[in-house]
Amino acid sequence: MTFELRSKSGRWSLILPIVLVLLIKLLSLNHIWVENAYSTGFFPGIVIILRKLTGWIPFSFGDIIYLVAGCWLLWKIINFSILLIKKKIKRNNVLMALRKLFLIALWVYIIFNIFWGLNYNRRGIGYQLNLSQKKYDTTALKKILIVLLMKVNSSKQSLIDHPENYPSDKELFRRAGSCYLAATKNYAFLQYSQPSAKSSMYSIWGSYMGFTGYYNPFSGEAQVNTTIPKFILPYTTCHEIAHQLGYAKEDEANFVGYLAATSSDDILFHYSAYLDLFLYAAREVSVRDRFFAVAAFRELLPGIKSDLKEWNDFLRRHKSFVEPIMSWAYTKYLKANQQPKGMQTYNEVVANLIAYYKKYGKI
Repeated sequence: MTFELRSKSGRWSLILPIVLVLLIKLLSLNHIWVENAYSTGFFPGIVIILRKLTGWIPFSFGDIIYLVAGCWLLWKIINFSILLIKKKIKRNNVLMALRKLFLIALWVYIIFNIFWGLNYNRRGIGYQLNLSQKKYDTTALKKILIVLLMKVNSSKQSLIDHPENYPSDKELFRRAGSCYLAATKNYAFLQYSQPSAKSSMYSIWGSYMGFTGYYNPFSGEAQVNTTIPKFILPYTTCHEIAHQLGYAKEDEANFVGYLAATSSDDILFHYSAYLDLFLYAAREVSVRDRFFAVAAFRELLPGIKSDLKEWNDFLRRHKSFVEPIMSWAYTKYLKANQQPKGMQTYNEVVANLIAYYKKYGKI
């Protein structure tokens, strides 16, 4: 009788998560439902609870979760390998270990999607702003590059005329929150309460792995690599906060970050956003007309060229064998989450910029 109860319990422990995974997969196919019921309905409530729970902690709680989980997994692998080498493990033990690993993977997938992951299947910012995201031609692409060139030069000139030191990380995160507050005047759906942007505990390692920031869906925290050049930080922070608001796809987080950064009067945020967007647009133009892109770079102010040299020098100093591996893994992750172009998804913000410029006549 006891064995029969255990057997039934074991079956249900596997059946329940499988059913939930299938349900998540089914719901994710309905993008309108995800947008209206999840992304703008259920998700904002659960993410605010997460930020209330972790926002007051001065360090990244999510990074601690990753550290503990990583150490536990490593310990399990080492322990299992030792038993395997000593031949002290039986076939049933292997099957049980695989079953537990499968169950853990299922529940992590379920929690990930409930807490945030379903946002990959929403209609997104283009739908909210009613932007026509059709394929753009080379003429439109070159035009947006020229506009961005003027914007980045203008914002850099403002910083030259009125020099300002970059704030502390804590103050920078606060000012990023103020950018979103300013953005709500025109985009009410960008309401950002219970701020929780923090410096990543792995910033130094992250520089060698190739990341400038990331969002932790299990803690609701936006993590920023604060070892990167200061002029990159404002836009990076706005990008990660966009993830907190449910804009999961990288091009959408880029565009929402731009809307926030340029909604305030903070020139540090203007410059950071327009510089990054100029680089995205220039990469797209260079594929179609390399000489035009080179000509645009030549028109940048000397101070901007100096900043770009600093950024390139930073990347060169932190180049490692780990970065290509991480880039490959993250590309696979993006492709598995509705972003078939992988790392090139970041560049797709240009399509949103062109559509926005066509509709509003400004960026």
